[in-house]
Order: sequence, then structure tokens, then C-alpha cells
Amino acid sequence: MYLNEFLLLSAVLFSCGVYGVLARRNGVLVLMSIELILNAVNINLVAFGAFHGQVDGQVFALFTVAIAAAEVGVGLAIVLLIYRNTRSIDLDQVAQMKG
Repeated sequence: MYLNEFLLLSAVLFSCGVYGVLARRNGVLVLMSIELILNAVNINLVAFGAFHGQVDGQVFALFTVAIAAAEVGVGLAIVLLIYRNTRSIDLDQVAQMKG
């Protein structure tokens, strides 16, 4: 397979993730969209690493997976706190919690 096929797949995943972050108001769906963005980055890292014959891309992809796991833990804790306070996970209501 060629490098441009992986880059095209990564671009499509990244675009879907950005659309999900901008268009969705549900906290869980926003977190899933951020995961799509991070997976697109991982595909790029591994594809470029394989293209150049080095393992650096795979090592960076492992670090990205570790960061994504931490992000999911913190993000779900924030979503649960929002749900406990407002009985909804709609992110539009978060701006009303100021003060």
C-alpha cells in the first residue's frame, strides 16, 4: 500500500473528528470525536515511520495512546460531574454554571 492512501484515510478521520467536536453538544460524543482526531494522528505517525523505515512513529503513537487514555479518564470524570450537577450532558448548559 502507498503512503498517500494512509494519509487520505487519516485526513478523512481527522475531518470527521473536527466536525464532531464543532457540531455536537453531547459531552460523550465530543470525547469520541477527540479520540477520532487522535487516531488520525496515530495513523499519520505510523505511516510516516513505516515510509522512512524507522520505529520513531510507532513510539510516538504509543505515547499518543497513553495521552488519549488519560484524556478519556479526565474527560469522563468531567462529564459525570456535569451530569451530576445538571442531570444532562449537554455542553450548552456548562456555560450557565459560571459564578
